Amino acid sequence: MKDRTPTRATQKRYDRIAPIYDAMEVVVEKAAFSDWRARLWSYVEGQTILEVGVGTGKNLRYHPNGTEVTSIDISQKMMARAQQRKDQSDAIVAFAQADAQRLPFAAATFDTAVATFVFCSVPDPIRGLEAVKRVVRPNGQVLLLEHVRVNAPVIGPLMDLLDPISVRIMGPHIARRTVENVDKAGLSIGTVEELTAGGLVKLIRARVASSA
Repeated sequence: MKDRTPTRATQKRYDRIAPIYDAMEVVVEKAAFSDWRARLWSYVEGQTILEVGVGTGKNLRYHPNGTEVTSIDISQKMMARAQQRKDQSDAIVAFAQADAQRLPFAAATFDTAVATFVFCSVPDPIRGLEAVKRVVRPNGQVLLLEHVRVNAPVIGPLMDLLDPISVRIMGPHIARRTVENVDKAGLSIGTVEELTAGGLVKLIRARVASSA
């Protein structure tokens, strides 16, 4: 019997588009994404970093010098492309195929977790964020760069309508309420920066509650 779970479906979608993924985003990457990635990674704290959803390795060049970065992805074919770019990173990088919803790491392993345009694709985003919270140390950071549902009378409902089509063709949901999901996962939100007009893309800085 075929595995038809949402997680397996997500994996298969990204395996399928891995060869053309960079070409699909080349324009927006040069126009804005690269600057936003640099901004996000400038907030990283600590020595041990978890990169959730390394994809084809677009964040490697922004890894802080001398840190230890564990980069995971659910798609082996996406991650294989990132591994070819390993030399772009100034960090000590380890790659692992893993599901963001079931992170194979001990609790409180990392100082900071980073994800860029990832939780739009995780089948159960709250479960994934809870998994991230578990493996980040108390008072550690969770840094997210995400596109989200626009809270506007016409655009928001239209995004809801088109969301299933986007998932089938491209993989990501376009109508995720990621700020609300971060809060529901029990993370403490510090700041939310709106990087585009209307708040389509947000940079979210959150922390794991201190155990004290």
